[in-house]
Amino acid sequence: MDFEQARFNMVEQQIRPWDVLDLDVLETLMATKREQFVPEAHRTLAFADIAIPLPGGASMLEPKLEAKVLQAVAPKKTDKVLEIGAGSGYMAALLAARADWVRSIEIDPAIASFAAANLARAGVENVIVEEGDGAAGWPERGPYDVIVVSAGLSAIPAEMLAQLKRGGRLFAFVGAAPVMSGRLVTCTGEGQYRTEDLFETLVPMLKTRTEPAFTF
Repeated sequence: MDFEQARFNMVEQQIRPWDVLDLDVLETLMATKREQFVPEAHRTLAFADIAIPLPGGASMLEPKLEAKVLQAVAPKKTDKVLEIGAGSGYMAALLAARADWVRSIEIDPAIASFAAANLARAGVENVIVEEGDGAAGWPERGPYDVIVVSAGLSAIPAEMLAQLKRGGRLFAFVGAAPVMSGRLVTCTGEGQYRTEDLFETLVPMLKTRTEPAFTF
């Protein structure tokens, strides 16, 4: 399989038609080897417009969703990033290519190990995968410039929003079946937020041990 041609086709046929036109985002997608993060059995599907199965019943987001998230949060080289839900490690690799560092929190030990191994093999050195429940964020390393929740939430916990710096951006898939909103929240001041629903989709819900008490 010609991975470079498949990657180009993914960008031109899936990503651009979904209004992902930021050149930095497109260059990051071309430079980050998605096939290195896909389970061996599904490697030929690395660039398909589908959610690829992962260990433990999880799945990789479709490429167009990953691209939309990256464009929405627009990481900068000075940004400190929190990702909730490590998945294959690919979303963390995309974020890390444009940020200072990424802390990726994963509740499932098998998935955490899979993501960490993929990132190491790909030579991504500014991501740390930690095993834990990130349903309310990860305050130990906060506050953050960017928070990405790579799974569905019924609502965004207030505790998580409080971990954003002023000017920080949080992206999450919010709602329930049959449709969720891809939601971008920007911290405009202490306790103040601007919310934009950017598109509609449906993704698996975030696995958690506890349900946060307060939501936004």
